[in-house]
Amino acid sequence: MKTSLIIGAGGQDGTLLAQYLAGRGDRVVCVDLHRTWLLSAGDWDTVDILRPESVLALVQKAQADECYYLAAYHHSAEDQSLRPGDPELFERSHAVNVRGLLYFLDAIAQCSPQTRLFYAASSHVFGTPAVEPQDENTPFNPGDIYAITKTAGIHYCRHFRNDLGMFAAAGILYNHESYLRTPQFLSQKIVRGVLAFQRDQSQKLVLGDVGAVVDWGFAGDYVEAMASILAHPEPEDFVVATGEARTVGEFLRVTCDIAGVDPRECVVTNPSLLRKKSVRLIGNSEKLRRLTGWRPKVSFHGMIEQMIEHARKTFEGTAKNP
Repeated sequence: MKTSLIIGAGGQDGTLLAQYLAGRGDRVVCVDLHRTWLLSAGDWDTVDILRPESVLALVQKAQADECYYLAAYHHSAEDQSLRPGDPELFERSHAVNVRGLLYFLDAIAQCSPQTRLFYAASSHVFGTPAVEPQDENTPFNPGDIYAITKTAGIHYCRHFRNDLGMFAAAGILYNHESYLRTPQFLSQKIVRGVLAFQRDQSQKLVLGDVGAVVDWGFAGDYVEAMASILAHPEPEDFVVATGEARTVGEFLRVTCDIAGVDPRECVVTNPSLLRKKSVRLIGNSEKLRRLTGWRPKVSFHGMIEQMIEHARKTFEGTAKNP
């Protein structure tokens, strides 16, 4: 039986990955910022991923076959009170996105050399790219602290891989969604907004740039890609993407079609929401598909259907239990 260690197990990707790995028979150790537990086995221990001695003790105890570093801090989703240039934002981002990763890389090198590590990077490392679609050879051009720290994480993986011989691979993940996304994400905002309008037509959905282009995939497919990357014989970096360019307006239209709502009636556009220029990030995952056989299984339409079905159940449960 494999032992798989998931760092950042409480989020969308961590939850879906834990389910996937447990389903294939792994012993799954789930870790958040300050605690760790065995899947379906209650509390296991405590850990602080920002303390190197705590990480070393965890890695030494787990002796995992695989380690997935999914922990991430993104201020736009987690702390609207911090300004883009705030030193506290820099510290929080660097601590979780880089320093925690470094502690795990170092601990694995010291006491668990058989462990293969996956690092969840982001398409934002490309910033405003000059080419489309982007692949593993596209130059990094990070434009904010989140992207800068994610880029640094990739470089740390390459250092431990090339200089120390570790199996450290990175996945450059494009937008991926599921019913587990929290309400502040655009995909959930649209789904919940359309359903709210369906129940009460006075509740309009407010959107900014419906022409913005996004490469959207299903998160369940992307966690399978993570596992495929660690199953590959050699540690490498891979773009994980659908390669399909979809607009926010298309996401809205599909959602409205499934819900039976007229998008012209439910949406109000607000130009003040356009805080920055839209960037086209479309990924080329040909390398991943060729070397691992990975393919997306859930379509764009199917992903939205799943999100709507779950949101409806959530709304119905809330209505029954006010």
